Amino acid sequence: MKFKLPNPGLEDRIPSHERLEILEKEEVDDRPKWDNKTQYMLTCVGFCVGLGNVWRFPYLCQKYGGGAFMIPFLILLVVQGIPLLHMEFAIGQRLRKGSVGVWNGIHPYLGGVGKASMCVSFLVSLYYNTIIAWVMWYFFNSFQDPLPWSHCPLNDNRTGYVEECAKSSPVDYFWYRSTLNSSTSIDDSGSIQWWLLLCLVCAWAVLYVCCIRGIETTGKAVYVTSTLPYVVLTIFLIRGLTLKGSVNGIVFLFTPDIAELSNPDTWLNAGAQVFYSFSLAFGGLISFSSYNSVHNHCEQDAVTISVINGITSVYAATVIYSIIGFRATERYDDCNDRNILSLMNTFDLPERNITADNYDKVLENLNLTYPEVIKNLNLETCNLNAFLSEGVEGTGLAFIVFTEAITKMPVSPLWSILFFIMLFCLGLSSMFGNIEGVLVPLQDLNVFPKSWPKEALTGMICLVSFLIALIFVQASGNYWLALFDEFAGSIPLLIIGFCEMVGVVYIYGIDRFNDDIEFMIGHKPNIFWQATWRVISPLVMFVILLFYFVTKVNKELFYIAWNPDYVNFPILERLPFANWIYAIIFILAGVPSLVIPATFLFKFIRNRCRKQDDLQALQTVASAVSINGLSN
Repeated sequence: MKFKLPNPGLEDRIPSHERLEILEKEEVDDRPKWDNKTQYMLTCVGFCVGLGNVWRFPYLCQKYGGGAFMIPFLILLVVQGIPLLHMEFAIGQRLRKGSVGVWNGIHPYLGGVGKASMCVSFLVSLYYNTIIAWVMWYFFNSFQDPLPWSHCPLNDNRTGYVEECAKSSPVDYFWYRSTLNSSTSIDDSGSIQWWLLLCLVCAWAVLYVCCIRGIETTGKAVYVTSTLPYVVLTIFLIRGLTLKGSVNGIVFLFTPDIAELSNPDTWLNAGAQVFYSFSLAFGGLISFSSYNSVHNHCEQDAVTISVINGITSVYAATVIYSIIGFRATERYDDCNDRNILSLMNTFDLPERNITADNYDKVLENLNLTYPEVIKNLNLETCNLNAFLSEGVEGTGLAFIVFTEAITKMPVSPLWSILFFIMLFCLGLSSMFGNIEGVLVPLQDLNVFPKSWPKEALTGMICLVSFLIALIFVQASGNYWLALFDEFAGSIPLLIIGFCEMVGVVYIYGIDRFNDDIEFMIGHKPNIFWQATWRVISPLVMFVILLFYFVTKVNKELFYIAWNPDYVNFPILERLPFANWIYAIIFILAGVPSLVIPATFLFKFIRNRCRKQDDLQALQTVASAVSINGLSN
């Protein structure tokens, strides 16, 4: 017996297969279409492959057992990511609408799923384009030799370095003070940083120009933004492999800690990373697929893009860790050199008497002969694995760890320019999908007059987003961005993905969906798609959601702040969020999630009221007819 919820009126809300064939011919001039298949695939790859592949995936690998993390990631990619990606491609291509139009078509009560996707795309766009603004700031500063983050600035008296920089490092100082001018807490907003404001204006202006005509303009831009990052990654890999210690980083990345597989957090983060990597539940992929021919092979597209995405994550992590291995080896060598210098000065040894090769043996001998002297020297502990294990997530990996490694390379400005061009392209191509996930639903909801040209709609969205994003260019902007990143794209995406899967399988009907796919690509989905859509994928997403609530809901929330007056500075200070911040967290994570049940309840109550009114009107008419009959 097959379980399927009642769905009256579905046939009237969706076009029949025959109607689709007619629309295929009639929409040539009315509806936007991709110029060719390559343009569509590059756009989807650019949307799916973003900044998270370059800095979030390598960090998670480092945190959860290196190669061990790739095991749950690849498993969940197959049983969760690929099935949902195929479903979004197929349902968008079948119904030929954006996210709101698709879910309203499947059932009016599911309209909240599309609205939730639109909310998440909007919130993510706000901070994502701010990261692009930061990238532009670093890019502009890369045209200097030496790079401005390679050395500390002099103090006002020009007698030494600025104290804050001397206590930390040049890369930390340039990031937290010269770029962000960070306040010491999220409560201290500070003023707007004019240099970041100008970069933010540039970032939104570039995005507007690229999206001004929808896929007509973004489809041209992706030829550069989606392919250039792979060229730059390859250049960095070739260069990285020539650097001392790069292999140490790669070996460290792929050495698995099998014990991590029993850690629920490993699986939870792997599942969340699949959503980030594929840009699932944002609504952009549904919109992109709706511009395809109705007979486009969406199954093949889903598998191809999934393979590209998975390989890109592993490839990018390999490149990143080749550079991190070089950085860790440099720091390890510097640590040993300081210890060697200390020993030579203390024991008045000739130059080159102690080298990196014989350091351990010499130290052991001296420690046996002069134990008290060695103890009083307080030599540093130099451990290569410790330097490799220093995990820095997200922006820290790009703007601190990688920039420090670049300063140690010959011709460092060139590598800096290449790196930030790559980040710019990755971010911009992802923003195309985010804007599409906002623009098309607003058109479906008729928020703006239909007479408005697409240029005006896109401009309005970019302008409103820019004004709200000003919060990120204040002195506390980095803390706000971390808050948005943590909550706007986590719980809501998991809930939306779960609702999408249940909506198609149990409300639209899996048999109808199978027939649609057979109509579009010529054959029905095989047993893999049937098993994952019906049972495995919804169950996996439900378990991940359950674990997320269990592990996160009762956990006290903290953030890390840059505070030069902190007793353990330059270690970042760990601070609890103020109580009023929890209201912001509810808006970021709760509101998009609650849009789904709120829309359901609103439409359910409205329909019940309408039925009551219709029944009363019918009774009134019937009474009038009976009275007239009696009087006659």
